[in-house]
Amino acid sequence: MSEIAGPRAPRGRRAREIVRTEGPAAARIVVTVAVAWQVALWLGADQPPVFAAIVPLVALRGDPMTALGTSLQRALGVVAGVVIGIAVLNVLRPSTVTLALVVALGLGIGMVLRAGGALNIQVAASSLLVFASTSPDAYALHRVWETAEGAVVTILLAPLLWPPDPHRVLAAVADDCRARLTRALVGTVAAMGAGPAAARDNLTLVNGHVEAVRAGVARAREAERALRFNPLRRRHRDLVHLQAERIAAADGLTAHLATLAAEAAALTGREDLAPDLARARHRLPELASLTARAIEDTLAGDDPRPAVAAARNNLDAYARADSRPLAVALRRPFSA
Repeated sequence: MSEIAGPRAPRGRRAREIVRTEGPAAARIVVTVAVAWQVALWLGADQPPVFAAIVPLVALRGDPMTALGTSLQRALGVVAGVVIGIAVLNVLRPSTVTLALVVALGLGIGMVLRAGGALNIQVAASSLLVFASTSPDAYALHRVWETAEGAVVTILLAPLLWPPDPHRVLAAVADDCRARLTRALVGTVAAMGAGPAAARDNLTLVNGHVEAVRAGVARAREAERALRFNPLRRRHRDLVHLQAERIAAADGLTAHLATLAAEAAALTGREDLAPDLARARHRLPELASLTARAIEDTLAGDDPRPAVAAARNNLDAYARADSRPLAVALRRPFSA
């Protein structure tokens, strides 16, 4: 029994973790879908108001700001798409050519009616669905008002139903950025003594860390925007702003880490630079460790000044000890 229970325990913990993290978002969608459906019935829907219920499914993703933007995107897209579908079908008979024309027009309008920088495919989807109705005019009316009602319900309820906690989200993002920056820095220094293949592999890893940190910065910006539509979390506004600034500062380091990794990949293995690289491998590990400590203190919200001062003193000592061109190049990312 113990052999069976052993593997199941991690799966059980994983399942509980998924429910704990994803459960509130799913519950928000269920409640909002039910309310949007019921409100549409109260407003006189004579058919199942599926369109009203679809909006929360599409809009409720990560935070109230996203819900607001997606709901507005969907409502505008539906109106534009239905108008395109009706106009084209009043001129042309349904056919493959007509279908292609409607989709092309819908995508063209979707390039203009953007939300969050993404192409609004709702325009083309709504215009295409007009083909499914034997009475396009009636279909258009139901489609428009039910979708608008669903968008209104979503916008009103999203900030109030288990709103996301930007402070907690950004704390996790900062931890991830701290770990990635530290691994990128220390890993690059270690790769300098492990051969050309290891240095190239490290460059790939560092580029992955850089992309992850930049994605964290985007999440931080979303969290800040979410507070404007999150009345139950506004008390964390100043703290979230400070966390977002720290994460943005971390993003400023990614270019220097990428440069260091690229230089390590380009220089490692060159016989003419072997003596210089040997000297660098003697000095860089301590400098990387002190710099990593400064990064960790900054993102953790601790006072980074002692660690920064220690790193700068080490950097100055390195500059006095070795003024060769290769040493200057390898120190440049640390001086930023």
